[in-house]
Amino acid sequence: MNKYDSIYELYEKKSEVEQGGGYERIAKQHERGKYTARERIDLLLDQDSFVELYSFVQHRCTDFGMDEQNGACDGVVTGYGKIDGRKVFIFSQDFTVFGGALGEMHAKKISQLMDMAVQCKAPIIGLNDSGGARIQEGVLSLDGYGHVFYRNTIYSGVVPQISVIMGPCAGGAVYSPAITDFVIMVNESSQMFITGPKVIESVTGEKISAEDLGGAKVHNEISGNAHFQAGNEEEALRLVRNLLSYLPSHWEEKAPIFEQNEKDIEDLLELIPDDGSRPYDVKKIVTMIVDNDTFLEVQKDFAKNLVVGFARVNGEVVGLVCNQPKVMAGGLDIHSADKGARFIRFCDSFNIPIITFVDVTGFFPGVKQEHGGIIRHGAKLLYAYSEATVPKITVITRKAFGGAYVALNSKSIGADLVFAWPNAEIAVMGAAGAVNILYGKEISQSKNPDKLRAEWMNQYKEKFSNPYVAAKYGLVDDVIDPRLTRIKLIQSLEVLKTKNEKRPAKKHGNIPL
Repeated sequence: MNKYDSIYELYEKKSEVEQGGGYERIAKQHERGKYTARERIDLLLDQDSFVELYSFVQHRCTDFGMDEQNGACDGVVTGYGKIDGRKVFIFSQDFTVFGGALGEMHAKKISQLMDMAVQCKAPIIGLNDSGGARIQEGVLSLDGYGHVFYRNTIYSGVVPQISVIMGPCAGGAVYSPAITDFVIMVNESSQMFITGPKVIESVTGEKISAEDLGGAKVHNEISGNAHFQAGNEEEALRLVRNLLSYLPSHWEEKAPIFEQNEKDIEDLLELIPDDGSRPYDVKKIVTMIVDNDTFLEVQKDFAKNLVVGFARVNGEVVGLVCNQPKVMAGGLDIHSADKGARFIRFCDSFNIPIITFVDVTGFFPGVKQEHGGIIRHGAKLLYAYSEATVPKITVITRKAFGGAYVALNSKSIGADLVFAWPNAEIAVMGAAGAVNILYGKEISQSKNPDKLRAEWMNQYKEKFSNPYVAAKYGLVDDVIDPRLTRIKLIQSLEVLKTKNEKRPAKKHGNIPL
């Protein structure tokens, strides 16, 4: 064989690898409305930037006729490339090869890729489309999952990890996405569940479709296991690109800074009702304050009483945590506490300042919440804020009552700067509840109870709950004109850029799970 023959052989082998499971299986993948592993990579990455690694890896299984099946790339395409010119590492499971099932070498490819990503300080993106563990390889496939889970865990907070579910993801396989930072699902074509519909029916007698059990809608609205849902694969991959624009490549880096266009400032005063019991949409306030068209909401369909997401303020990326008065009066419950805590910890891991807009009546009352563990779940939120060392700024827009006030980045748990609008109420509870407890007997015996209640409520607000009382004790740094909120945030972010907070040395804390 001369040197040209060997080159010819190389390209012939590469061509075989790139065909995946063959034209027939690729056609079936397209019939399902799904792209192939390689097509997805091409759609996601900058043009001609993908560099493939480990393309000739093969399984070592000889049972069940596997010795006669080579399986291109062992069912997963791995490599690195660029998104908006920034380096990323990516693996894309190939459903046309063994149904994308994970075996020993399949897992080894992913594990090696993850190791290299961390060494090179670049994000890890996983495009998941797999039937689960490769049964033919037995315990070796389970061991392979363990190696992936382990790396998901030890690399958490080191580089961003993003999972895109683009097909089935069942059994133990779901725990890799669950440990990653963000999960994106595709409507009608992606599912995640521990046990599938057939197993559930055989064990419990319950009948349910795969989509109703673990589809994108379920995990974005009910379980909270996913962070974004997309209408199709193209939208899902665009979401990845957009999300990465808010994130640093690794924990020692700051998020990208963008040049800020001129901001249109509207009158915030018109948005907050004079009546403290009337709802309003906090998202409208957010979009007025942050840079134009930069608010990217995370988990927008789950625990809607708390709004979290990324935005830019004067070009700098921030994480936003906001009570939503139009849902449950902005009260905190089990799900919103979990949602907020997880988002805060991500921001803290990757040097993203946290801005909190507070309008909270308290932790949501009820037997279901108490028995469901609102104490344990609420503690996660308090812990996350207390633990975070990034710049932390709070704006109290209206109500800040009880333990929820403390938990939502108050001065006492480490807020750097706290601002309040002039109409803010900061107290153990609202004036109406306090007056009923303190003067309930007198009011009930009064000839004009409504008038007496109103008088005492005004006295309570003046003496205990207006923002100047909190400011007098240094619990609020300044009471500000709402129209100056954006300017105050820009000034605050500027002065806090050099913040360097040290904590006691320890192995790690024990966040209540």
